[in-house]
Formats: sequence, C-alpha cells, structure tokens
Amino acid sequence: MKMNRKIVPVLAGLSVLVVLYGMAVSPVHAGPAMPKPMVAEKAVKPAPAVAFTDAAGRHPLASYKGHYVLLNMWATWCVPCVAELPALTKLKASVPGLTVLAVNMDRGQVDAAGFLKSHNAAALGSLRDTDIVLMREFGAFGLPTTVLIDPKGKVIGRAEGPAEWASPETIAYFKSLTKS
Repeated sequence: MKMNRKIVPVLAGLSVLVVLYGMAVSPVHAGPAMPKPMVAEKAVKPAPAVAFTDAAGRHPLASYKGHYVLLNMWATWCVPCVAELPALTKLKASVPGLTVLAVNMDRGQVDAAGFLKSHNAAALGSLRDTDIVLMREFGAFGLPTTVLIDPKGKVIGRAEGPAEWASPETIAYFKSLTKS
C-alpha cells in the first residue's frame, strides 16, 4: 500500500513531462497535412530545369516561380491518368492561387487538346513533353505522377498514382496552402 502511494505521484509527474515534451517538439505553425496519396518530400530540392510545350511554344517550368505549382504527368493510354483529368480541372477552377499543369507524356502525334476536350478537361490546356524529360528529371517511374512545387521553386510533395484531386479535403488543403 505504501509503495502505491509513492508510485502514483511519480507516474503522474512522468505523464505531465511526456505531454509537455510532446508539445515542445511538435511544430507550432505546422500546416495542414497533405492529402493522400501525396507525401511530403523527405529532402526538399529545387525543381529541375525542364520545359514543356504547347501550341504557343516552349515553356520553362522556372517561369512559374513565385506560384504554387501542381505538375501532373499523364498519358492518353493511362486509364488512371484519364480518370483524374476532370478532377484536376475542378481543382484548378476551385483554387485560383494554384497553378495546375497537366503535361501529356505521349510520344508521337497525339491530339492532346481534342482528347482533353472529350474528357471534360480542356481547361487544363494542351501541354506536352514528347521526350519524357519531365519523367526522367523528376524520377517518375509510372503514371500518373504529380509533384507539388512551392513558390521558391522547391519540390515539396509528390503523389504517385491517381488521387482524388477534387475532394473537399484536397481543395481545402490547396486553398489553405495558397491562401486563396
């Protein structure tokens, strides 16, 4: 009985210390968690110096510095890619502070603009990388692959495989991130 009286205050004191320690190591201004399947990059690195094309010509990714960019790599033959195109379109419309770049990776001649239009995704624009340089430089091993780039040009997140880009949680995350 005497032993229990001594142990209870010690355990209570340890519990308080554990709670206080947990509060001390948790970030005070942590942002919201990234929506699944997007994960934060373990080692934040600058985005590679790459470019893609459209009917107007070549566009370096670096020209989007100063904005949050969600770069999605897709192809017409990729069923999960095609399925998420309308959701990416809705995300783009819902979060004006986010630049959504859906870049087609098909090799050869593809009517990407017509394909996007037929899949309710014309608002994404017909961006192409027929040499799959983006995939090589971002280390993408499959499609769809999506990377999140911060306004400083650093890759801060990645999703490999399809995602629910138009879900309320995802839209809320990007609105919070971009303050839009």
